[in-house]
This record gives sequence, C-alpha cells and structure tokens, in this order.
Amino acid sequence: MTVRLVVVDDHPVVRDGLRGMLGTQPDFAIVGEAAGGAEALTVVAAERPDVVLTDLRMPEPSGGTLIRLLLERVPTVRVLVLTTHDTDSDVLPAVEAGAIGYLLKDAPREELFRAVRAAARGETVLSPSVAAVLLSRVRPRKPTPTGQLSAREREIVALVAQGRTNREVAAALYISEATVKTHLLRIYAKLEVPDRAAAVSAAHRLGIL
Repeated sequence: MTVRLVVVDDHPVVRDGLRGMLGTQPDFAIVGEAAGGAEALTVVAAERPDVVLTDLRMPEPSGGTLIRLLLERVPTVRVLVLTTHDTDSDVLPAVEAGAIGYLLKDAPREELFRAVRAAARGETVLSPSVAAVLLSRVRPRKPTPTGQLSAREREIVALVAQGRTNREVAAALYISEATVKTHLLRIYAKLEVPDRAAAVSAAHRLGIL
C-alpha cells in the first residue's frame, strides 16, 4: 500500500528536507506541500491524501484550528503533527482537535517512517515527552490499582488486541474516534504503559484478556 502524503511547514528548508527524506521510502508518495494553513486546506481538499504531516505554528489557520478544519473538509485524512513544541498549550489542543499522532522534529528518521505508516493505518503515535504530557492530564487523581480497567476499557483493549484501528474500534462500539483515543489514554495511564502494543501486552500479563 502506498501512503499518499501532504507536507505542511512554513520553512522551505524543512519541507525540502522532509520531501527528500520521505522520498527514500518506496511506499510513500508526496502528493503536495503547503507553507501555511490556508494553502494546506486547499491542497488537502484537492489531493485527499492519506496522511498530512504538519507543523503547528504557521500562518493561520494553524495548530488545533487547522487540524479541525482539515478533518472537517476531508474526514478520511489522518493528521500527524511534526513540530518542535511539546508544551501543554500545543499538545492538548492538537490532540483534542483530532491529530492521530504527535512527534518532535528531533525524532530519528526511522521513527518518523514508522509513525507515518502507523498513522495511515489509523494508529495513534506519540513521542515519549508528548505521551507524558497527556498522561499527566488523564491519570486519575486517586491511585488506581494497576489493571483495574472499566468494562468499556476492557472492550477497547480486546479490540485493539485483535489488530483493530481506532476507527474500527469506534465503529464496533458505536462511539467516536476521539472517544476511543480518550479511553486509550486512560488505559495507558492505568496500565502505566506508553502505547497500544504495550497496553495489549500488559493486559495479557494481568489476565485482562
């Protein structure tokens, strides 16, 4: 499967670098690029890519607003953030707006390649520092015994263990993708793990599955 990409960044050197780096992968096809939010909306609407790789701070619209508008215009697109900013004020609006992943620009190229492929499959991808920010927000105020998942959380872990994407989990349970992401973050916090693969492993170990 070829992953069709649009790259959005207001720095030409960054766009050139990403285009050259991503172009080394035979399963990636860069179908467009943009230097700001308005241009990104036009390009994405015309090309309808699988994944949009975007920075956050650019000519408006940007950040969470841009992500929300992209998903409103092309609901099938997956938005993967690639930025230098990992503060609460950047991370939370982006995730709440519907970004499927959030990486920092110092990520190794192989990590970026994996993230793009995972995003195309509908899987959430977070850099460790970003995961820490989100977990600090969803971690229960009172200590929760490891493995004490709600009935809904157990259903979600079971579906994830079957290899279902967030979209497929949402369809199976008649809830939104955003709700699935919120449940997953709570599951990560309760199981004290960083991602879905580790959550499935922990759930098996604890006898939840």
